[in-house]
Amino acid sequence: MFYWHLDRQHKQQRRALAMTYYEARLKSLERWVTESKETTNFTYDLHPTNYAYLASFVAIVTGVSEETVSQYIGEVLNDEQLRTHVKAVTEGAAVEIRSESDAEARFARRVGWYAVVRATKPKVIVETGVDKGLGACVLCAALMANEREGFSGRYFGTDINPRAGWLLTGVYQTFGTMLYGDSLQSLTEFSETVHLFINDSDHSTEYERKEYELVKRKLTDRAVILGDNAHCNSELHDFSVRNNRQFLYWQEWPINHWYPGCGIGFSFRQSK
Repeated sequence: MFYWHLDRQHKQQRRALAMTYYEARLKSLERWVTESKETTNFTYDLHPTNYAYLASFVAIVTGVSEETVSQYIGEVLNDEQLRTHVKAVTEGAAVEIRSESDAEARFARRVGWYAVVRATKPKVIVETGVDKGLGACVLCAALMANEREGFSGRYFGTDINPRAGWLLTGVYQTFGTMLYGDSLQSLTEFSETVHLFINDSDHSTEYERKEYELVKRKLTDRAVILGDNAHCNSELHDFSVRNNRQFLYWQEWPINHWYPGCGIGFSFRQSK
């Protein structure tokens, strides 16, 4: 009986120790239930160190200095025009959209997307899977900044949902175009050369694999691919290995949110 009591006490202590790693997240969950309306594609801010690590990753991928990449990250985090746009369009949207969307703009990993666009100055960006269009607006904001520096570019977003991309309006829409329909079909019919490709559509591994195989013949030699599902499958890594490309993965560290985060898979070719 004595040893049984010690064993039970030991298990309780171990359980209490393990719970210390989840208490903050559970508290965030309770706040999220009452303060957020989101049901998918959750948005959140990231730990400051997470942004610093992201700058290092993007610097390696693009060959641009970490200091410059950090400046790009600061640009989008402090872009009040973009935040105001997201808030205004969300608050003015139909009730069924407002009931599942937060008006506050929280960009998370999309900050990395922005930095890649600013660093590489792509002429053509293709994103598959747009949802409400938060990433689309971030990407178009980067294209706007590039144009002010003399580098023009266009964004193309594909989505099977005809209501997707509702945030892509106003000045951001002047830099972007929505292509509605099956993403595989849209990629097949797409005739332009692609400088930056972002995968975030159907989350099945087979579909993702087909997207990479379709787009690879349209990529420039220095094109970058960003995978939004690299935290849950190895498709972009495997594609990179098969096609003599480098692969890196960066993981989000959300703050004040219960969700553990996604990440960015980077597929690229380093300059020789």
